[in-house]
Amino acid sequence: MGERGRILVEFFDALNEATMKIVQIIMCYMPVGILFLIAAKIIEVEDWDIFRKLGLYMVTVLSGLAIHSTVCLPLIYFAFVRKNPFTFAWGMVQALVTALMISSSSATLPVTFRCAEENNRIDKRITRFVLPVGATINMDGTALYEAVAAIFIAQLNDYTLDVGQIVTISITATAASIGAAGVPNAGLVTMVIVLTAVGLPANDVTLIVAVDWLLDRFRTMINVLGDAYGAGIVQKLSKKELERMDLTSDVDVVNPFALETTLDDEECEKKSYVNGGFTVDKSDAISFTQTSQF
Repeated sequence: MGERGRILVEFFDALNEATMKIVQIIMCYMPVGILFLIAAKIIEVEDWDIFRKLGLYMVTVLSGLAIHSTVCLPLIYFAFVRKNPFTFAWGMVQALVTALMISSSSATLPVTFRCAEENNRIDKRITRFVLPVGATINMDGTALYEAVAAIFIAQLNDYTLDVGQIVTISITATAASIGAAGVPNAGLVTMVIVLTAVGLPANDVTLIVAVDWLLDRFRTMINVLGDAYGAGIVQKLSKKELERMDLTSDVDVVNPFALETTLDDEECEKKSYVNGGFTVDKSDAISFTQTSQF
C-alpha cells in the first residue's frame, strides 16, 4: 500500500504504545488494590486457622505441579519418543527460568523457540506452529491449579463434593484453561467459571489472590514445559512427513513449456537440390533459388 499504508502502521504503533503505558500504570497500583481486596475478606474471617489451610493449599498445588512435571509429562514423552525426557527438559532450562521470572508463556515464546531449536534440535517448521498454539491452549498447569483451588474453596465453605461434581470441576477446569490467555494471573479470571459450574461462591477467589502471584509463576513454567514436550512428540510423529518434504524441496521441477532447444549451425544447415545446383538454407523452409544452367 506504500505511503497510504504507512499511516495505518503508525496509528497501530501509537495505539500499542498507549496501551502498554496504561498497563504499566495499572500494574503500579495493582498491589494496593489487591491489598484492600484481601483486607475486606480477612476482616470477615473468624477462624484464623484459614491461613494454615491456605499454606496447605499452596503445598498441594506445588506438589501436584511437581508430580505432573516430573512423572506425567516425562512418561508421555518417553512413550512416544523413546528418549530421555529429563535431557530434553534440561535443554529447556533457560525457557523455564524465564517463565518463572515473567509469569507469561506468551512472553516466553522467543526463548522457548531458541531452546527448542538450538538445544533440542526440533525442526523450525514444528516449533513455529506447535509452540504458539501451545502457549494459547495448552495450559495443563493452569488446569491443575484451578481444579485444586475449586476443591479448596469448597472445603472452606464446608461444601461436600460428590464424584459427579469433581468430574465437572475437572472438565470445566480443562476447558477454562484452554480459553485462558498466556498472561500473568489469567487463571483467576477463568477460575470464576469453574466455581460457578459447581455452585460455589465466586467471591471466595479473593482468598487465593494473596498467594496466586507465586503459584502463577510455577504453573506458567509447567505450561511452557508441556508445550516443549508436545513439540518434541509432534516432531517424532511427523518425522516421515518432514523427510518427504525435504526430498520434494530438493527436486528441481522443470517447466516443459519453458524449454528451448538450440542446435548448432551445422545441424541447422539444410541443403536443397534445385535446377541442378545446391543451395544452403538455415531456415525451416527450403529456399528455392535460381541457379545457372550448364
